[in-house]
Amino acid sequence: MIRSQRRRLVAPIALVGVAGLALAGCAGGGGGTSTGDNTVTVYGTIADTEAELLEQSWADWAEENDITVKYESSKEFESQIGIRAQGGNPPDVAIFPQPGLLADLAKRGYLKAAPADVQANVEEYWSEDWAKYGTVDDTLYGAPLMASVKGFVWYQPAKFAEWGVEVPETWDELLTLTRTIQEKTGAAPWCAGFGSGDATGWPGTDWVEDLVLREAGSDVYDEWVSGEVEFTDPQIAAAFDSVGEILLDPTLVNAGFGDVQSINSTAFGDVAAPIADGTCALTHQASFFDGFITDAGGTVAEDGDVWAFVTPGVEAGSTEVTGGGEIVGAFSDKPAVQKFLTYLSSPEWANTRVELGGVISANKGLDPDNASSGILTQAIEILQDPNTTFRFDASDLMPSVVGAGSFWKGMVSWIGGTPTDEVLTQIQSAWPSS
Repeated sequence: MIRSQRRRLVAPIALVGVAGLALAGCAGGGGGTSTGDNTVTVYGTIADTEAELLEQSWADWAEENDITVKYESSKEFESQIGIRAQGGNPPDVAIFPQPGLLADLAKRGYLKAAPADVQANVEEYWSEDWAKYGTVDDTLYGAPLMASVKGFVWYQPAKFAEWGVEVPETWDELLTLTRTIQEKTGAAPWCAGFGSGDATGWPGTDWVEDLVLREAGSDVYDEWVSGEVEFTDPQIAAAFDSVGEILLDPTLVNAGFGDVQSINSTAFGDVAAPIADGTCALTHQASFFDGFITDAGGTVAEDGDVWAFVTPGVEAGSTEVTGGGEIVGAFSDKPAVQKFLTYLSSPEWANTRVELGGVISANKGLDPDNASSGILTQAIEILQDPNTTFRFDASDLMPSVVGAGSFWKGMVSWIGGTPTDEVLTQIQSAWPSS
């Protein structure tokens, strides 16, 4: 299955086996300090088919450069990467799904500053916003890798034609569309799944982040990420209330799965099947969902079984979008690592990986025509459009105890019936005091 590059999408396996690609160099151990000069160890969350494609994306380069690349995937990356760094046994390279986690390790002195060639690539091929996500205290520690555009609403074009409805241009029109479908079908239009093992709740944070950005604006969004605007602020509560107009209404969710509370027990990927077969009319998920729909038997195209539109803003023509991705950081500065990092930050790597299918990148040297589907082409064009107001997933930028902790848990409590003000207070209480 083609999966997102996010750690939240790691399959329920303990580890994808360490796999070596390229042929030369010494065999080495798991840590950056114990491998040979021509061996680069890489640690991340990318698993299953996507891990195989990731390895394929650098295989030819590694062989040409006489470098062995060993990739290891773990669903416990967030906790283990810090333990390995503290224990003196880090990988040479880590693929961080959370810029906040990279920043934590950089501030603690574990990461190496990005080499000059990586800095040059980032300056040329990445926007200032993307460069910022790998920068800590004015030092670049990591370059972006892959990306996703969040907030797509997936639907069946044939059903829209049958119901006589059109793609909405504003949030209010989306709510009107929802009610119209419910009236015409007598069934809940939306399906949602927050289930994701230890990361259960993360799809709900994506909903809230979309609404904070669209309703309160980018300045408030940035201040929220930094902690200047607290979760208990009325502007954040308003975003929860807007999301709740859909997700907390038992007449609008959870198509094919049960009541509102079934959202927490439904795996996020399981909603692809009812979207593909028409049991569910609408769901909210990032660009990577394209692969899930395909695996569920649906054709993703404007004239196919399933298509998608970006969650609209308050006003028609709004250009705000949220997204995610990874930042690549290093615990070693040996020459093979520096060459590998330079390649990963280049348009050559981005085009190679995107051509293999299922993912996108925000690298400005990426040709959108290399994307494997129309949705992914559209997502690349959104990222490359200078008029787009893009913000990285807020929970990934926040301190991990909040972004990957109280925020995820808070979404589960909220769906479970805990009042919004109590949930917001609980989430905020985890914010570090310094």
